[in-house]
Amino acid sequence: MGVTCVSQMPVAEGKSVQQTVEILTRKLELLGAEKQGTFCVDCETYHTAASTMGNQGQAGKLMYVMHNSEYPLSCFALFENGPCLIADANFDVLMVKLKGFFQNAKANKIESRGTRYQYCDFLVKVGTVTMGPSARGISVEVEYCPCVVANDCWNLLMEFMQSFMGNHTPGIPSMFSNKHDSIYSPGDTMAQYMELFNKIRKQQQVPVAGIR
Repeated sequence: MGVTCVSQMPVAEGKSVQQTVEILTRKLELLGAEKQGTFCVDCETYHTAASTMGNQGQAGKLMYVMHNSEYPLSCFALFENGPCLIADANFDVLMVKLKGFFQNAKANKIESRGTRYQYCDFLVKVGTVTMGPSARGISVEVEYCPCVVANDCWNLLMEFMQSFMGNHTPGIPSMFSNKHDSIYSPGDTMAQYMELFNKIRKQQQVPVAGIR
C-alpha cells in the first residue's frame, strides 16, 4: 500500500449526506477516475470491564477493534494515543472470550461504506459514515500508491485532493508529524479512521440525514 490521507468532507449546504456523496463522486468521474468496486471500514468500541478497574476510581480505557475490506484477513485493535495491534480475523473470537475484561459498547458501532475509484496512481474511496440506520458524515480516503514515505509525496497528494475537494482539502494529519521519513503502514490508515470516527461521534448526537 502507499501513503494515505483520511479526512472528513462536510455535508454541502442544503444537501443530504447522500446528495453530497453523489456530487463528490461526480467530480471524480469528470476527472477521469474509474470505479473499482466497493469498500467498507468498520469500528467497534470496547471499554474496560468495571470488575478489572479496582476501587481507585480510575477512568476505563477504550479499545477500538476495526476491520478494512482492503485487508480481509486482518483485524486491527487500537488504543487512543496508543499502539496498533494487527492480528488475524480470529481476533474477534478472542474478544468474545475476553468479555470479562473488555465489554462491547454495541451502540457505538460505526462504519464507512462506499465506492473505490482509481485515477492514475491514486486510489480514492468516498464513503458514507453510519451509526445504526443513520448517516452521520462523509469520509474521503486518498492513497498515492507508488510511495511509502509521507514526506516524499505529501504535496502531490494535497494537489490531487484539491482538484475535487476544493476548500475542504485537509491539512497534514497529526500522526504524520511523528512519522517524518518512516515507512507508512496499514495501521496508520486505521488510526486516521479511528480519529475520524471519534470526531464524527462527538460532532453529532443526532442524525444528519437518513440514507435513501
